[in-house]
Amino acid sequence: MAKIELYTKSTCGYCHAAKRLLAQKGVSYEETDVERDSGAKATMIQRSNGGRTVPQIFIDGKHIGGFDDLNALDRRGKLNALLK
Repeated sequence: MAKIELYTKSTCGYCHAAKRLLAQKGVSYEETDVERDSGAKATMIQRSNGGRTVPQIFIDGKHIGGFDDLNALDRRGKLNALLK
């Protein structure tokens, strides 16, 4: 199974939507709340090549983007292959 990492904030609706979509797919993920971890936001920005909004999603170390990108992959039928 793929390693899925999410950088999130507790008040972010798109973060909750991304977690719901991944739960529907039956996959687990590692979540880092950038509000609780002071260094996490800098790490997120660096890993995502400047992405400052949440969520920032990584699958097997590859930057996917935010919820809209994750959802677009699912609609195109490409997300399941990445999650295996």
